[in-house]
Amino acid sequence: MLEDVERWLSTRSWSVEDRPLKQLITAKRATGSTVSVVLPALNEEETVGEIVAIIRRELMTRKVPLVDEIVVIDSGSTDRTSEVAAEAGARVVHRDEILPRLPAVPGKGEVLWRSLLVTRGDIVAFVDADLKEFSADFVSGIVGPLLTEPGVDLVKAMYDRPLGSAAGQGGRVTELMARPLLNMHWPQLAGFVQPLGGEYAARRSLLERLPFPVGYGVELGMLVDSLHLVGLDALAQVDVGVRKHRHQDGQALGRMSAAIYRTAQLRLARGHMIRPSLTQFERGEKGFEPRTYSVDMEERPPMAEIEEYVERKAA
Repeated sequence: MLEDVERWLSTRSWSVEDRPLKQLITAKRATGSTVSVVLPALNEEETVGEIVAIIRRELMTRKVPLVDEIVVIDSGSTDRTSEVAAEAGARVVHRDEILPRLPAVPGKGEVLWRSLLVTRGDIVAFVDADLKEFSADFVSGIVGPLLTEPGVDLVKAMYDRPLGSAAGQGGRVTELMARPLLNMHWPQLAGFVQPLGGEYAARRSLLERLPFPVGYGVELGMLVDSLHLVGLDALAQVDVGVRKHRHQDGQALGRMSAAIYRTAQLRLARGHMIRPSLTQFERGEKGFEPRTYSVDMEERPPMAEIEEYVERKAA
């Protein structure tokens, strides 16, 4: 392992237990920082309500005022995601209502990018809405270093990811696609345990300067671009325990991998490339039938370049 990665692991990898809530509240008051939590959601009625309720109950009280707002961005749910989230106490915003002059495209990164326009926190924490057995540690853990370490700009959660009853076997796209890519092309990022994890927090001042891949490549793109923009020592990770969530099937993971590879490809070349596609196979009445999917390559520009965002900041 590179010497700078070993050093980084010893100085920028922590446990949630390293920063008790009392310390975080003191630091938050001293810095005057505000914290927004964003949950991107698409048909997550079974889990989103409990996540919102736990954050409100444990991190948004008079005694523990760590989080200032919690916003669920619904990206087109057909179930009761919006109703459940609102009943639990979140502010719910529909993706298509944000920046309406720019038609939305499908994808998680699209939702995260648009969330910057409807949140106000100096620190923005992203949490996936499909987590089971959720703990408030996921939020306090990733927000903590941003309140106590002035030189840190982005913090990723790290955790064990079981696959059913098999410990440590989750995160298949991480191990098969993202980790090899990072180790080969951006070895300074080799120390991240969960580079594709959906739980991370960053300073708004960094997020508004980053381009956002609209799809599954957003987490890898954000890490790589942040490394180039602010350097390795401005990035960190915090151990928050165990992450349980809904797992996708193999073909969905294939499409995710293709999008992540494409995101890496763009950052390696930065040139004009033909929009790629991915062909997969499903057994039909006449044998295996091909199914071809476009691999998204669209990216949203840094939010600091969007007129509506600049006007809102100036207001």
